[in-house]
Amino acid sequence: MEAVHLPRMQGKEDRRGGRPAAGTDPQKRRQILEGAGRIFSTAGFDATSMSDVAREARVSKATLYVYFQDKEHLFTAICAERRDRNITEILALLDTAKPLKAVMTEFGTQLMTIMSQPFVVAAHRIVIGVAERMPEVGTEFFERGPKRVATALSQFLDFHVAEGRLDIADTYLAAMQFLELVQAGIVRPRLYGAITEPATPEEIENNIASAFAMFTAAYGTAK
Repeated sequence: MEAVHLPRMQGKEDRRGGRPAAGTDPQKRRQILEGAGRIFSTAGFDATSMSDVAREARVSKATLYVYFQDKEHLFTAICAERRDRNITEILALLDTAKPLKAVMTEFGTQLMTIMSQPFVVAAHRIVIGVAERMPEVGTEFFERGPKRVATALSQFLDFHVAEGRLDIADTYLAAMQFLELVQAGIVRPRLYGAITEPATPEEIENNIASAFAMFTAAYGTAK
C-alpha cells in the first residue's frame, strides 16, 4: 500500500537541510515496516497496537502515522511486500521449456508451501476482514495476488494448448480451477483456524498429484 503523504507546501522544497519531506524517506519507511513485521509476527495482528509498532520500530507515534494512517494499512503494506516477492519467485517456475507435469507440480508445491504458512493465512484473514469497509484493499490484493498468478498460469497453459498437449477453451478459467484444486483441504481449514500448522510436504505432494491428475483428465489431449 502507498504511504500516506502530507500535503506539499507551495513554494517549499521537499528537502530542508538535506532531509526528506515528511512521509517520503524510504529508509524510515523501511525501518517502520521491518519493526512492524517483527512485532506482528510475534504478537499477532489483534494483540499489536500502533504504540507497540512505534516502540519496536524506534520511531514516534507521530512519525508512524505520517507514513501509515492505521494498523490495517500498515499490516497490508507488509503483506503486499511479502506477497509480491513470493509471487515473483513462484511465477518464475512457469518455464515452458520444461515438461508440463514437472512445472505444474513444482509450481503448485511452492504455492501451497507459502499459502499454508501462518503469516500468509493471517494476511488473508485481515484482508477479508477489512475489504468491506476498505474495498480498495481487497481489490488490490486480488489484482496483485490471485489474478496475477492465474493470468501467468493461463499464459503458460496457452503455450501447451498451442503445442497440442492440452485442449482448453478458456485457459484463464482452467488456471483458476487448478489453483482451487491445489488448495483443496489445505487453505480453508487453516483460514478458519481449524488447523494452525503449515501443511506437511506429504500433504502438499498428495494434493498436487491429485490436482494434476484431475486437471489433465479434464483438459489433456491423451484421453
